[in-house]
Amino acid sequence: MNKGHEEEENSLSLSKFESMLKTNKVFFFDSEEFEDIILHYMDTGRINLAKKALKLGLEQHPKSTGLRLVQVEMLVFEDRLDHAEKLLNELYAIEPTNEEVFVQRANICSKRDQHDQAIENLKLALKYTDDEADIYSMIGMEYLFMDNLELAKENFIKCLEQDEEDYSALYNVVYCFDFLDQNEEAIKYLDQFINKNPFSEVAWHQLGRQYYALKNYEKAVWAFDYACLIDEDFLGAHLEKAKSLEKLDRYEEAIACYQVTMELDDPTSFALLRIGKCYEKLGNQEEALIFYLKTIHEDPLLDKAWMALTNFYIRQKNYQKALYYVNKALGIDNENAMYWRRYANISQFLNFYEEAEVGYRKAHEFGDNELDNFLCWSDVLYVLGENPAAIEILKKASSLYPDEAEIEYRLIGLHLTIDEEETALALLHHALTHYFDKKYILHDMFPFIWEEKIIQNTLKNYNL
Repeated sequence: MNKGHEEEENSLSLSKFESMLKTNKVFFFDSEEFEDIILHYMDTGRINLAKKALKLGLEQHPKSTGLRLVQVEMLVFEDRLDHAEKLLNELYAIEPTNEEVFVQRANICSKRDQHDQAIENLKLALKYTDDEADIYSMIGMEYLFMDNLELAKENFIKCLEQDEEDYSALYNVVYCFDFLDQNEEAIKYLDQFINKNPFSEVAWHQLGRQYYALKNYEKAVWAFDYACLIDEDFLGAHLEKAKSLEKLDRYEEAIACYQVTMELDDPTSFALLRIGKCYEKLGNQEEALIFYLKTIHEDPLLDKAWMALTNFYIRQKNYQKALYYVNKALGIDNENAMYWRRYANISQFLNFYEEAEVGYRKAHEFGDNELDNFLCWSDVLYVLGENPAAIEILKKASSLYPDEAEIEYRLIGLHLTIDEEETALALLHHALTHYFDKKYILHDMFPFIWEEKIIQNTLKNYNL
């Protein structure tokens, strides 16, 4: 029986069953029809209808092993594991070579986190099954639950040896390779798989992903090209190809690929955003802006789009607009250190020093411990006249970045501004000894301090 005919018969059975429920008439179904009806309702989440079908099925076919196994499956689904196990033991006594008994035992063990026992039951099922691929796939999943990626991978490969069209197993094999950081090994496996299945668009797509992970973008484009040729409607392959072309600075081709994805499906904010970035890289500011605005229209809650507009206006030196857009991004994600840092930078450009100080402080609170953040933060505090606070920030920075000239020369100037001459001189001697060529930092940051006698006399002692 072909697949289309099977689907038609299943549809007729469902219609007939639902008609029976509405009219309260009792129709006869064979046991396999009942199994299909029950499993359909379970798969679609209509458990009450599944239970009704099971009850009627068992009334018409009380000795059906298949229906009893479906009953077990339902019991497992409802976590009634003891009841399911008792019923399985009865079925095992009747049909000790029925692989489905071992499969359901495995499901019970898996639910109880007894994955080793689940695998043992599945290995027993292998002795009696005509569908080894499915069993190997289930064994692979159990090993995944145990975080044994190598054995999981081995069993998914065995599954594919039995059924080369099991794309779920193929995805799982590649997942294992990825998790184990075995990109080169994944490429070798996929090459072998493609040699046997040259028209597997999924395999070509996964091969492209491996090359992309290794930053071999030329090869990635080559692989994604084959996936697109085999299946012109393969959205993921067009998308990944576009990303690879971007990495190769082939922005016009990347735009064309992103546009294909929008022809295949509704425009996504991701594709619109990437097109905007490509146009900006090409120097086409007008088109870039159009696509950035399209992105936020498509998804107003996409903070990355607001940040793209922020950075666009920073590059245009339009800091007022940049500030407007970074505030939009912060309204969506106000715990993002990078957004707060950008807010602080923009505020500093606009001479909004109090706002800038808040931004640098928030960036630090949310994990930004980069040297530049500490330096800018202390510089803003200095401008605000909060010199002791600026010193404390630089001391914190010094614990993370010891022997850093940018920190030390700032500390020299700050200590002198609060009349801590002894500390400043000790730091100055150390700085001139170790970072002589960076003395311009003191000159640039504190020109009035630079001219003081104490500084000039110390400089003379270093033959400057």
